[in-house]
Amino acid sequence: MALETENPAGPGQAQVRTRRFSVSLVWIVPILALLVGASLVVRNWMEQGPVISISFRSGEGLVAHKTQVRYRSVVIGEVTSVELAADHKSVVAKVELSKEAESFATESARYWVVRPRIGAGGISGVDTLLSGSFIGADAGESNKPAKTFVGLESPPAITYGEKGKRFVLSANDLGSLDIGSSIYFRRIQVGEVVSYALQPDGRGVDIDVFVQAPYDAFVTLDTRFWNASGIDMQIGANGLKVETQSLSSILMGGLAFGTPEYAVAAEPAADQQAFELFVDRDAALAPPTGSPQYLRLRFDQSMRGLTVGAPVEFKGVEFGRVTSITLDYDPKKQIFPVVVDAAIYPKRLGPVHQKMLKVFNHAEGDAAGARRLIGTFVEHGLRAQARSGNLITGQMYISLDFYPDAPKVAFDMSAEPIVIPTVPGSLEKLQEQLQGVVERIGKLPLESIAGNLDGTLRELRSAVKRVDGQTLPGLTTTLDELQKTLRTANSAISENSPQREKLGDTLQELERMSRSLRDLADYLGRHPESLIRGRPKAAGADDVQP
Repeated sequence: MALETENPAGPGQAQVRTRRFSVSLVWIVPILALLVGASLVVRNWMEQGPVISISFRSGEGLVAHKTQVRYRSVVIGEVTSVELAADHKSVVAKVELSKEAESFATESARYWVVRPRIGAGGISGVDTLLSGSFIGADAGESNKPAKTFVGLESPPAITYGEKGKRFVLSANDLGSLDIGSSIYFRRIQVGEVVSYALQPDGRGVDIDVFVQAPYDAFVTLDTRFWNASGIDMQIGANGLKVETQSLSSILMGGLAFGTPEYAVAAEPAADQQAFELFVDRDAALAPPTGSPQYLRLRFDQSMRGLTVGAPVEFKGVEFGRVTSITLDYDPKKQIFPVVVDAAIYPKRLGPVHQKMLKVFNHAEGDAAGARRLIGTFVEHGLRAQARSGNLITGQMYISLDFYPDAPKVAFDMSAEPIVIPTVPGSLEKLQEQLQGVVERIGKLPLESIAGNLDGTLRELRSAVKRVDGQTLPGLTTTLDELQKTLRTANSAISENSPQREKLGDTLQELERMSRSLRDLADYLGRHPESLIRGRPKAAGADDVQP
């Protein structure tokens, strides 16, 4: 309130009035409250973080003013509202981030709902069973601000800041791989599959993988990646062979990588380096294939058991694969031959390939020279044959070998691809021989043979009856008489019998006679003239017989 006072003055003097203001204590409290509120508003405005919108396919687990936004288990924001999108195809969650989380409101930031999941990478989000779902966040590396985001349907395999390198693998198909499938090096898990997508032309799949540091240093330009999913089982001369990386790779798929032994030390591969994904370890670590040479084979036999990818061997050394199997029709012979296309890699033969190039003066990569070389081999009996590789499974393979006795075949130098003559397999030859035997047996007069055999059997049966009825009884009588004769002879030469004494005297006489004959022979040997002149009357001392 304002108070007025008057200053009395004398006549002829001006009067001066003064006015004094005073404030009541009642107004001090509202003023202070206003100042404090303003300071709080300013402080809240200065500490308030950005507000962003995240769209998800479903609002499952999202609750306003309850669902939190976390990064590495630290709360950086909260969901303020959950609304249905205008197109009714998604849900928009309004999220208020804290001031220190402004870096999460950039274009490269990613958000996803963390809930219990079972996937190729294992079980995740188990802690949300008690605490409830929350939104996971990853800042990314961009600095450009953004307010609207599309949430991920599954957690990313790797987050920003994790050390390592990413590589791109190209394959014909995805197989049993999935996001989160493990990557192994010497059976140690060193990374995982991050993403995959069809190639632009639709002929293959590009698989994005991440290898953690420091294991990424083992990926060089000579590294080979192969599919390690499931169980690799082989039955060979050494018995049953089973290989696998881990139980996880059996159930959910996996990859492995390594460097061939023949490879020289190479530089580490750069980030985003592209590699080919091989089907198995043997194919990945095989020697360099070089340029392929395509062949065509025509078989008149059934090729059941031969599949695409079956090996092609030369003298037992695998150096190619079957690429296709089709059926053809020959109008002249009225048959349906099987056409087998194969790709061979002569470089896989090793040093013998280089030796052949020198002997035949043939440069590597010369297609015309390769045709001349194969034509020379065909003239010397080179043929293709389908053989059984496993008697249990019935799988077949193609064998190239020399058959000098094979019929001569004209080689077509202009054929594309190169046509190699074929010979029947060993099983087919056996079948032909058996068929020939069956045909010969069919031409035999089996009915007449059976009739003659029946008559012969009847005669044999009657002869046996005669033997049983007539011959055997007479033979029994003869044997009895012979036995009696032997007993008589035995008793005749028994000890102290007169016959035995006479036999002894006879033997002595025979001994003396043999001695006299021996003396006579000795005398005639000394005096052969005595056969003419006779014995002299007075024999010498040397002629005296003892």
